[in-house]
Amino acid sequence: MMKDKKYTLEVCVDSVESAMAAVCGGADRLELCANLLIGGTTPTAALFQEIRKQSDIRIHVLIRPRFGDFCYSDYEFNIIREEIKQFRELGAQGVVIGILRPDGSLDMDKMKELVREAGEMSVTLHRAFDVCRDPFDALEQAKELGISTILTSGQKNTCMEGRELLKQLSIMADNKIEIMAGSGVDAEVIGQFLADSEIKAYHMSGKVTLESLMKYRNPNVCMGLPVADEYTIWQTSKEKISMARKRLDLQL
Repeated sequence: MMKDKKYTLEVCVDSVESAMAAVCGGADRLELCANLLIGGTTPTAALFQEIRKQSDIRIHVLIRPRFGDFCYSDYEFNIIREEIKQFRELGAQGVVIGILRPDGSLDMDKMKELVREAGEMSVTLHRAFDVCRDPFDALEQAKELGISTILTSGQKNTCMEGRELLKQLSIMADNKIEIMAGSGVDAEVIGQFLADSEIKAYHMSGKVTLESLMKYRNPNVCMGLPVADEYTIWQTSKEKISMARKRLDLQL
């Protein structure tokens, strides 16, 4: 007998190649961003449009103007609001956002304005939640805002480390908001969560490293982060996504 459960597998991607690997691996939806190496920033409209040409998979777009914290200037807030409008007009099904006050609480005034701008799109509160002062207060505020999903690692570096908080949040969500486990997710981790939690949504990148096609490499110039190898390409693995999909499908 099929259980009355719906499990969601979201894959975060920052390239068309990764998006297609996620689609072929069985993802339910994409979180589209740029610069995953630094936690993700807002992608370009051209990237969104190219993926949309290749697939009709549901796309939620990360709206994050820069690397770093989630306390934004008025200029940055204006950019965030305009980018939400832009991707709504392009046909994105959701946006992934989050703004905090200096005291670590959710900035309700700004969030309300952004949720209004999102219109009919679903809204995910991203991992700004993981650095907020009180996750339980933020959960109730997210419900008040009408947010659909909270992406969280349980306020730890990985969801396995934050597992106990994730389980508490899932219970307190009371089916009014989706709690989605992220950070360090793979098929094995999903299996461990399914064994003793009610979490039905999982967020992963499924990344593998590939060698750049560049043959000539200038060792005297660093174009970005000094800790990153600029001749290594990070890309989603169809196989890793497929393994996670199969693990979730065992529950049906």
